[in-house]
Amino acid sequence: MPTDLEIARQVTLQPITNIAAQLGIDPDQLELYGKYKAKLPLSLIQADQVSQSRLILVSAISPTPAGEGKTTMSVGLSQGLNRIGKQTVVVLREPSLGPVFGIKGGATGGGWSQVLPMEDINLHFTGDFSAIEKAHNLLAALIDNELQSKERRLDLDPRTVTWKRVMDMNDRALRKMVIGLGGTSEGVPRETGFDITAASEIMAILCLSNDLIDLKRRLGNIFIGMSFDKEPRYARDLKTPGAMAALLKDAIKPNLVQTIEGYPAIIHGGPFANIAQGTNTVLATKMGLSLAPYVVTEAGFGSDLGAEKFMDIKCVSAGLAPSVLVLVATIRALKYHGGASLKDLTTANLAAVQQGLCNLEKHLENSTKYGIPAVVAINKFTSDTAEEIACVQQFCRERGFVAEVADVWGSGGAGAEGLARQVISTVEASQSRFHSLYAWDQPIKTKIETICHQIYGADGVDYTSKAEADIKRANNLGLSGLPICMAKTQKSLSDDPEKIGRPRGFRVTVREMEIAAGAGFLVPITGQMMRMPGLPATPAAESIDIDEHGQISGLF
Repeated sequence: MPTDLEIARQVTLQPITNIAAQLGIDPDQLELYGKYKAKLPLSLIQADQVSQSRLILVSAISPTPAGEGKTTMSVGLSQGLNRIGKQTVVVLREPSLGPVFGIKGGATGGGWSQVLPMEDINLHFTGDFSAIEKAHNLLAALIDNELQSKERRLDLDPRTVTWKRVMDMNDRALRKMVIGLGGTSEGVPRETGFDITAASEIMAILCLSNDLIDLKRRLGNIFIGMSFDKEPRYARDLKTPGAMAALLKDAIKPNLVQTIEGYPAIIHGGPFANIAQGTNTVLATKMGLSLAPYVVTEAGFGSDLGAEKFMDIKCVSAGLAPSVLVLVATIRALKYHGGASLKDLTTANLAAVQQGLCNLEKHLENSTKYGIPAVVAINKFTSDTAEEIACVQQFCRERGFVAEVADVWGSGGAGAEGLARQVISTVEASQSRFHSLYAWDQPIKTKIETICHQIYGADGVDYTSKAEADIKRANNLGLSGLPICMAKTQKSLSDDPEKIGRPRGFRVTVREMEIAAGAGFLVPITGQMMRMPGLPATPAAESIDIDEHGQISGLF
């Protein structure tokens, strides 16, 4: 079997000007990054067209180590919709170098449903992550400069500083550290650490901003710590928003590339869904809706994470409303949630599929809580049997849902035409009555407990003393009206990664809560979630190479 990279190299890429022409964009409006990538000016966003176009959200059941192919399905579905005559743009997140060089690999789809050029997109792309990293670390440097200053204008207590540094790499050694050692000229000693760039609040801010002015406002609202007199201090107190926004002047513009079949794709922003909001930028989504009548977009991990945050944070903040939810499931994942071991997922096992359907059932139930119709997309693998597929389809049919098989890896858009027709049929036959799960003005604990009970299926929520103190601080700062961005394992509906399937009779423990006032949400942290991942025993980086002709190998 050819690798994703080998398949991508079989394709003759179209000049990005040709891709833009499909959307009615004049070449003079593009900011070119070589022949096959371009930045799109924000002036192309048209509010009246945004409200008329249809937004198709792709999510999934709880992911497994085998992977469910959500990005591959998103790309394949967009190609399938274009093939049946529905002009469509797929809008995705940018990959992070952490997973690329770690265990997961890239995030450009797979097989005959990829976005190209995959090497560029998976590596530095157009420099957005670098700009976010620099803006974040500029604020960190200015904070430490303020602590070192004799004037101490902000009277900032170094023990309360919450702002760390970031880098776009998995490096567990940087999680916790002491800085400022070496004497009075080297800074003020204090504990801090690094997060991965995808977890940066600057990333979250970029993904929720509506324009440059809104970006500056949000950057100014970043909470950095308290004064010795217990007064809150924000980035705007350091007069930093202008310089930070200047570093992001190009990063705020969405990126235009192409799918493997030559259809338009927009890629912008890259927050993780287990520790951040897990969706591409508001600007990219609105750009897609301005340029095409149909937009396919995805939310990270399962519907309990990315989709919930997409609905309750992004849609409410940006005034968006999905028309349909496409829920990706695989026979392999259902076997896993039914108790089968990883090494046996390609072996026919109808009983395990039946046992694992409880996970799919919960995710389907979650979709109904938002008032939007759902379609199940069975991402086909060669090991799937007709009996196993029929079992899933019957299960869905009995609950009022349609499950459509799509072979997007092996057949690209042609393998998604049936799914595309079903999605269009669902959109046209069912009226989306989208509503969020909770009101932002509800008490903090009420919002947390609503998510845990309604979406995860928890019996209740417990709070550590640290979490209680963090909630009290948010209330005292007047931030109780912000939405909730849960940090939770993607491996389970619960906060325990070992609880697969559909856990019951469990409680969620919130151990602390971070304030992301600039992004405009609160982050309760459950379990042992880490904002700086580590590398596996055998990192993917060991297989990546480049030859004397500049040809990269080993990316996937």
